[in-house]
Amino acid sequence: MLRSKRLEPVLALEERKEQEALERLGEARKQVEAHREQVQNLERYQQEYRDQIRANQQGVVPVARLQAWQAFIAQLDQVIAQQNRQLQKAEQVFEVRRKEWQQAWERRRGMEKYIESCRQQEQRERDLKDQKLADEAASRAFTRRNR
Repeated sequence: MLRSKRLEPVLALEERKEQEALERLGEARKQVEAHREQVQNLERYQQEYRDQIRANQQGVVPVARLQAWQAFIAQLDQVIAQQNRQLQKAEQVFEVRRKEWQQAWERRRGMEKYIESCRQQEQRERDLKDQKLADEAASRAFTRRNR
């Protein structure tokens, strides 16, 4: 069996590994987008809450209410910071998955190139064999004619 044919299952395996890595990369991207959206939503909510506080601060505001508003804003700050940390972790996972996919792509591409070079070598060997057979046939024909 030709080397190029024997390597086809290896190529199929590399293609499957690349596809799996691509799927993991897609999932990691979705996680990054979800965390980013959460952070944006929280920041928007916090800004809307601050705007409401400013609008409601006409005149004298009781200290207790002001403290409650500040405490809630501080809690939102903590939640936003936590979500930003989760976003950073998701971005790190995404980068790892991107590198894994890139390596899988390079392995698959390398196998394709190797199989192609094997096919070219096999073709050269067939061409040489055919040329040798043609030369031998021509030599026998020449020998027969010159007897």
